[in-house]
Amino acid sequence: MKITATGIATKSSSGEILDVFFPIINFDGKTTDIHSLGEVSSSKEIIEISWDESDLNSPVKDVCSAYLKLHLLSYKFVLPNSINLDGMFGALPNVAWTNHGPISIDEIDKKLLESKQKNINLYVRSLDKFPCLTDYIIPRNVRIADASRVRLGAYIAEGTTVMHEGFINFNAGTLGKAMIEGRISAGVVIGDNSDLGGGCSTMGTLSGGNDIKISVGENCLLGANSGLGIPLGNNCIIEAGLYITGGTKIELFDETNSSKGIYKGAELSGLSDLVFIRNSLNGAVIARPNKSSVELNTELHSND
Repeated sequence: MKITATGIATKSSSGEILDVFFPIINFDGKTTDIHSLGEVSSSKEIIEISWDESDLNSPVKDVCSAYLKLHLLSYKFVLPNSINLDGMFGALPNVAWTNHGPISIDEIDKKLLESKQKNINLYVRSLDKFPCLTDYIIPRNVRIADASRVRLGAYIAEGTTVMHEGFINFNAGTLGKAMIEGRISAGVVIGDNSDLGGGCSTMGTLSGGNDIKISVGENCLLGANSGLGIPLGNNCIIEAGLYITGGTKIELFDETNSSKGIYKGAELSGLSDLVFIRNSLNGAVIARPNKSSVELNTELHSND
């Protein structure tokens, strides 16, 4: 596998690379739409990278390799969790993201002062290691209501709609058309025709000691303000407000409404055709066979 890329790096006045935009990538014969670059300003630098598969499996070593891997994810050349992203946070500098592009944290105070003195419209959108996706890549046939809530490195399939409260982290995203009104944490993938209700949450792997990759299968619904801490199979529903973790005690029932015993959430990981609800009398969590189906509005998710 051969990967070549040409990028434009933004540098601080001291020469520190703040970000790299890769509009030209050839990934094993697949290419981006842009094929040449013109001249760049003195604050920019042209970056040329040539990789093979071993580089994808190696830790991130610098800003340039970090941004290339984030671009590969968001161009959908590689799937989430399929390449080595170790070292990402150490390689990326914390940057002031402004309407004039990235500015070094060491220089932002001076730039803000100059903007007031010279009546220049400068505002800071965030202080972060990661920029938003749409400053670099515009995914096709996708709607994103608030672009600041989707990071570069998100993998977003055609037909996906991300509403105002939806959030998609890097190395995470959707594998088919989906409605996202909740949070997709780093490492989490959502299957085709699934719906994440308003304010719902998926547990990530970046904090809290969780080392299990969470995923949501196809045709699933996470109700509003619900949460998921186990991999979910296909055709599953979690009722609104219910958070399922690996340690949640769940009583499992079969088609005849007979109890099959009480299990930890982790023991039900990856099972399909279940609806997770709470017993209205005592609040106990139960799982029953799911006889419903999730159907996304075809017209709403065509996004042409």
